[in-house]
Amino acid sequence: MKARGLFMAIGVALLCATVGAQQPPQGPGRGGQPPAPTGPHIYIRAGLKTHGPGQHDYPQFLADWSKVLTERNAVVSGSLHFPTAQELEGVDVMVMYKGDAGGMTPEEKTVLENFLKRGGGLVSFHDTLCGPDPAYYSTILGGAKKHGEVNYTLDANVPYTVVDKSNPIMEGMEGMSIRDEAFYLMTWAQSPKIHVLATAKIDDTPSAKQAGHAGEEVPQIWTYENTLPGGKPYRAFVWMQGHEYSNFTDLRIEPMLLKGIAWAANKPYDALMTVRSAPQRGGGRAGGQ
Repeated sequence: MKARGLFMAIGVALLCATVGAQQPPQGPGRGGQPPAPTGPHIYIRAGLKTHGPGQHDYPQFLADWSKVLTERNAVVSGSLHFPTAQELEGVDVMVMYKGDAGGMTPEEKTVLENFLKRGGGLVSFHDTLCGPDPAYYSTILGGAKKHGEVNYTLDANVPYTVVDKSNPIMEGMEGMSIRDEAFYLMTWAQSPKIHVLATAKIDDTPSAKQAGHAGEEVPQIWTYENTLPGGKPYRAFVWMQGHEYSNFTDLRIEPMLLKGIAWAANKPYDALMTVRSAPQRGGGRAGGQ
């Protein structure tokens, strides 16, 4: 067991080192190098893997999306631990993909609330919105799920119904369905309430039937704007799916996530939609100039 623990610790250290190494040069573009990034500063809060192959792969998300976002001109940092106040300095939005992230120490709550009070944005994927105190956590994300309750469909159809068709985040999402997991029995914030982007009909799974929620329409994608006492307004974007890690690479889903992250960072919707050019070889300039 000691050897296994040492192996996991080494793996985590290597992953975090990789995230740091992926950052583009911070100086001006010289010698064919790309210029310093001008996009949002994003912190990815991930965690250790909790499920079987292809599911809840939080460390893989940290590695993959550090690259996805860096290629789109973002400044990216992240870790498998709850960030310190120093790590969140200058961060525009924290993207969270970590099981039961609502379970925080009093010190972690203070760090999060201070980040939100200065206008920092928040993005939550899948069971990130789960925790021991959904009444509190729903005031942070707009909706929260109680840890330990059977309030999920597991392997199920998630057919989206786009509620706000005019919102740029939902472009191209009309009429699509994925295989993933949906939650019900949610605790919802009441003042202010969430802005629903898409709902899904809860699939007829054994757990949903037993709970009497099969066929119910439940919000699965939403935005939330709130202001904590003494702070500035902040934005949160939530996508309830992500049980199946492959859905992050769905070409219909990825643009929606990129636009949701940009919105939560208080940037234009298309701020992360363009992959920047590869650095030019040989130190020359485009067009032979």
